Amino acid sequence: MTQLGLPEEILACLFDLDGVVTKTAVVHAAAWKETFDAFLRERDGAGYRPFDAVADYDEYVDGRPRADGVRTFLASRGIELPEGTPDDPPDAPTVNGVGNRKNELVLEKIRTDGVEAYDGTLRYIAAVRAAGLKTAIVSSSANTLDVLRSIDAEQLFDVRVDGVVARERGLPGKPRPDTFLAAARDLGVEPGRATVFEDALAGMDAGRSGRFGYVVGVDRVGQQDALYAHGADVVVKDLAELLTGTGPGPSRQGGAA
Repeated sequence: MTQLGLPEEILACLFDLDGVVTKTAVVHAAAWKETFDAFLRERDGAGYRPFDAVADYDEYVDGRPRADGVRTFLASRGIELPEGTPDDPPDAPTVNGVGNRKNELVLEKIRTDGVEAYDGTLRYIAAVRAAGLKTAIVSSSANTLDVLRSIDAEQLFDVRVDGVVARERGLPGKPRPDTFLAAARDLGVEPGRATVFEDALAGMDAGRSGRFGYVVGVDRVGQQDALYAHGADVVVKDLAELLTGTGPGPSRQGGAA
């Protein structure tokens, strides 16, 4: 499996969507910032402390299910809201209402600007499938299927475990490993013979706690050290590095703690 930069025992690859397959992580970060800044401004007035689209996004919301992201970030500011329901309107002062406002903004930005895929990732997935490995997309996003169809990539994955599937099955999201474990199970592969590909720190935590065979961190924003600290076996800036032979190999650099 050296041509793929993976250990020989790997039989399946489990890919996150935003930031790994598509260039939508920045869209999500911008939508979270607009949502939280409006909420904090209304609550705290002109002296509010804005949401940091890099530090706060990476630490509290990236990779997590939408409601978990709202809950975790607001808790970091000492704020607690009622949960509400998934059908809450986007102006409702609830966890679900804030999350639905963020989702409205994401969909608006995607409709306006479109979705772009990482070419290096698409080439890597093609090589993985050509080598006979199974593939799954694992995302907290409820919009995963629409995004995959928009880039004509639905057929690249044997299994999809996203926000919709997680809700149907009652699966907790990242940093818990349950969605990745479900994808491996759906593929008929033991976790120890599957690789997780993630750009989020919560995704690294999920890969480590799920005891997957290999965890690849994708560093899009200059957080290599943090990805290693959260459990990456290897970190690359683009998955194409694993194909060229010039990037890190399957030597478990950094390693899981």
